[in-house]
Amino acid sequence: MFSTLPSTRQKTPMPASSANDDHHDVIETRLWLDEHDWLYKLLRSESNSSPTFRFPDLIAACVSLVFTQQNAPSRIFRFLGTQLVLRTPQSPRRRESMWRTQYELLLELQRSPANRHPNPKFQLDQLTTACVALCREDDESGTVILQQARRNMAERSQHCQQALSD
Repeated sequence: MFSTLPSTRQKTPMPASSANDDHHDVIETRLWLDEHDWLYKLLRSESNSSPTFRFPDLIAACVSLVFTQQNAPSRIFRFLGTQLVLRTPQSPRRRESMWRTQYELLLELQRSPANRHPNPKFQLDQLTTACVALCREDDESGTVILQQARRNMAERSQHCQQALSD
């Protein structure tokens, strides 16, 4: 017998041991198809091995890479204002996830003065897509993205170990 769940998700208290599980540290986002397809090719490539990184890792690596540059906000908004804005607004997007740390970088950018009146307002999917597109422009092979995914994973593991020892 199947039952339906209410449309609003209710939070239930989590045991302390599972409160830090990785699945609670990912945030849903969307990617425009061109960027999604490119990341999918990277996901399936031979160079993505030991470990094989998934979409949350690859998207987060793109965001991290873009934000390592001093001019990250201007690069992102330049891409949005000159390239993404010319695409059909109803372009399909794919639902994916990214790690919370990188989401927070994009959230801060989304709340920045550059995304307020009188400037156009860009959403999370557009900011995420911009980061992936900029990484693709910088390195079509995706090698740098996989290196950054490794660094991000090591950093998450270190934070997790510190949290367990505290």
